[in-house]
Formats: sequence, C-alpha cells, structure tokens
Amino acid sequence: MKSNILDIEGKKKGTIDLPVCFNQTVREDLIAKVLESKKIKQPYSPSPVAGQQASASGIIQHRRKVWKTAYGKGISRIPRKIMSRRGSQFNWVGATVPNTRGGRRAHPPKVVSMINTLKINKKEMKVALMSALSATINAKNVIKRYLSLKDKKVEGLPFIVESRFVSLKTKESLSSLKKILGELYPLAIQKKTIRSGKGTRRGRKYKNNAGLLLVLGNDEKYKTTAFDVINVKTLSVNNLAEGVPGRLTLYTENAIKDLGEKFK
Repeated sequence: MKSNILDIEGKKKGTIDLPVCFNQTVREDLIAKVLESKKIKQPYSPSPVAGQQASASGIIQHRRKVWKTAYGKGISRIPRKIMSRRGSQFNWVGATVPNTRGGRRAHPPKVVSMINTLKINKKEMKVALMSALSATINAKNVIKRYLSLKDKKVEGLPFIVESRFVSLKTKESLSSLKKILGELYPLAIQKKTIRSGKGTRRGRKYKNNAGLLLVLGNDEKYKTTAFDVINVKTLSVNNLAEGVPGRLTLYTENAIKDLGEKFK
C-alpha cells in the first residue's frame, strides 16, 4: 500500500510504500490487554510497624491465681501496656489492636496489592503494537476516538512529512502543521484546562488532552512542548492507543523506513 509524503507546506512531494505493520487488523482486545498490563500505580501504605511499637503484653487472662490476671477487674481481654504498677495492681492501657488509641489499622492499604505483576507474551505485544499503528491510519478508528470528528470525513491518512520538518523551530512547525492537518489542527495542540468540580481540590486541578504524536526515525531528534514526540525505538502501545486506538499521529519519512526495518 502506497501513501503520500508531504513537504512542510502540506503539498505532495512523493510516495512511499507503507510497511506491513500498517496493514493489520485492529485487535482492540489485545491493545486493551497490553494497556492493562502496563498500568502503574504509586504504592502507599502505613508503616509496617505502625501501632505495634508499644511494649504491650499478649491477651490478658481472666483466670484466678495467675500473675497479671485481669480477673474481677471488669476489663476486656486485649493486649495492654503497663503505665504504672503497685505490687500486683497494674495501671493498664490497651494497645496494638485496632480498637485502641494508637493501635494499628484494621485493614490498611497493602503495597503488595498495588504492584502490577501482569505480563504479556512477546508475540501478543508485537501484534498489539502493529494493531495500534494500523489504527492511526484508519479513518474509522480516528473518528471513533475524537468526539469532535463525529459525522465528519477524515481524509489524507496517514500523515507522513518529509524529514526536513525536524529542523524547523516550534513556531514554524506549528504553521506547517496547520497546512498539513487542515481541519484536524485543533486536535493536534496540547491544551491545559482547569477541571470542573471537586477534583480541583484533590490534587488533579488541571486536565490535558493528548494532542498530536510525532513519530521520529531512530537518528532524529526534536524538542517541543506543543505536542508529544517519540522515537521509533521507544514507540509503544501506550503512546499510540492509550484510552482508545486511533490517535492523531504524524510520521516522518525516516520513521516509516525504520518501522519497515523493525517489522520485516
């Protein structure tokens, strides 16, 4: 399958053969499986020794003629620490167990339950990545991902630009993107908005859209904050299909060639 190569003015410069990785069936089930296995959560929990640092003895016995017995004192059988003592009379305070002051938590969050140990087979990972690449050139998947494109026609996929694009400055690259993407340009720029609702007070004040993904060849470099940039070496399913497959993606000419070598 052939595709057009565009220059920085958005005009056709030539054609290029797309590698086999762009001609695959979009396996949304495998993509979802890979995304699930790559989820990362910051583990949190109380200290392992929290509430257990008091020198409290074991459960107090309610038997007669036993040292440190609580027989006849009308107190519960829980671990207690001794605050003061007079002979065999103890000033006890409950400790360690959850229903006591300063005791441990009953069912605290556990770090072990937050560590993702899911694994994916190499072949499944490869198929998922090829599916995610195929979704970026499929108009149905792109329209499905972006709500603003509903009932609209998307043409010109995939967007492949000459490698001279990498040498442009940010201002020049944005004006070039307007010519290349046309009506899709508003989706390409990352925007930061203040979240509505209580989330603003809970450490998630701002919302960011994904924006455009620029895929570079192995030896290319480009730095900008206007959109995401990734190299073919480090390209993953998370970059291409996090949320829903079909992210708006721009490939350089060298990136297409390197993808062809990667997926022979």
